[in-house]
Amino acid sequence: MTAHSPRSRATVALGRAARLAARLRGGGSGGTAFPGLVMERADPGFLARTLGALPHGVIVVSGTNGKTTTTKMVVDLLRASGLRVFTNRTGSNFVRGVLAALLTEVDASGHLDADIAVLELDEAHAVHFVRAVRPRACLLLNVMRDQLDRFGEIDYTASLLHTVAKATTGVVVVNADDPRLAAPAFTEDLRARVASFGAGPALRSLFLSDDDLRTGQVSTLTDAAPGGQATVLLESLHGQDAVLSLAPHVAQAPDAPDTPGASAASGTRSTHEVTFTIPGIHNQLNACAALALVLEVLGQDADVPAALRALSHVQAAFGRGEVLHLDGREVQLSLVKNPAGFRMGLLTAATAPGPETVMIAINDEYADGRDMSWLWDVDFSALRAEGVAVVTGVRAWDMALRLAYDEVPAAAVEPDLSRALERVRAAARQADRPVRIFTTYTAMLALRARLGEITDVEEVMK
Repeated sequence: MTAHSPRSRATVALGRAARLAARLRGGGSGGTAFPGLVMERADPGFLARTLGALPHGVIVVSGTNGKTTTTKMVVDLLRASGLRVFTNRTGSNFVRGVLAALLTEVDASGHLDADIAVLELDEAHAVHFVRAVRPRACLLLNVMRDQLDRFGEIDYTASLLHTVAKATTGVVVVNADDPRLAAPAFTEDLRARVASFGAGPALRSLFLSDDDLRTGQVSTLTDAAPGGQATVLLESLHGQDAVLSLAPHVAQAPDAPDTPGASAASGTRSTHEVTFTIPGIHNQLNACAALALVLEVLGQDADVPAALRALSHVQAAFGRGEVLHLDGREVQLSLVKNPAGFRMGLLTAATAPGPETVMIAINDEYADGRDMSWLWDVDFSALRAEGVAVVTGVRAWDMALRLAYDEVPAAAVEPDLSRALERVRAAARQADRPVRIFTTYTAMLALRARLGEITDVEEVMK
């Protein structure tokens, strides 16, 4: 049965009816996943039929931190290479979210006009997905403590990603600096070839693994990176300027100028300077991950100079370092959901050219993770000098207490997100400073919707 079968036509019609019903009930803003849930239950084979018809297959991006932004980077790089790419761009990363995203792209018969799919998937739901669709490639970013109420200990999360890797048919790209993903026990039984990305020795102290955070000691990248030399390493950072090195086996475009000291024959790595548009130290490592995956997937068809140019222009995914403008000032949304992610957000804030007006918004809905104990593993002392203008969200008082223990002054505690936004807006006006909002996922969605009523915010279709 093909994607153009009568059953696919019926499934698309049912999904679109479910989406319309959800929007009518929700006042025009139906949820991302509900139509996909209806499709999943009514026609379990729709996903495999539709994605199985793609000539270049499916790429899965998973891991604890960075999935949405890295997926967007992979998509941009593949499109710059001339491929038509389907993706779940809203970041709804359950299987039902993928189905709902398909609903906006397929025609009435279920045909998807794309060459390849690049899908961000939650670690647990990625296991469900690969039972139906075996990916051609997967990119596994990291394993960190996150949503303890869902995943428990991180070794369990690593086991989920191992299942995804075992189902992959072409190439598995892992973080060479993550002790769980780079371990022989993780890679030795994979049928797909293994490649990796990572941070060079000079930057290892910035990009800490979960074990590094727990022990307080920085592990070092060994020469025995999974699959041999790491395909891409982030060697140095100076603001938005970075130096990347590529493994000798990475193809150069036929008309690309030779890079000094870089040749497959000599076995030396080539170095490349990139000036990033996207903010955030963590996003520059995510960019290396995306580039490594694309170079491995495209192989001899890869145009390295073109890929590097595309990488320099990648913008943040919505809510993940996204910069909006309000009252003539920048408002940057920094998504935080675990100790490692919050640490990277604080490190990025420390590189800002001047003082900022800061708000922290903490919710504990299912999509955020119910267990907020992780806040006690974050060092907030970097905020001590300037303080926090507003603390908000369902767990505002918990966050305020945590700041107090690190002697970080909080000018206001306002659990209501809309009122808190007005407070931080007034504080920014008074201080004449840009705004940075550290926010959990559901708080980010609510704040983004509120900001959309008073300033220009890109609409993300759901």
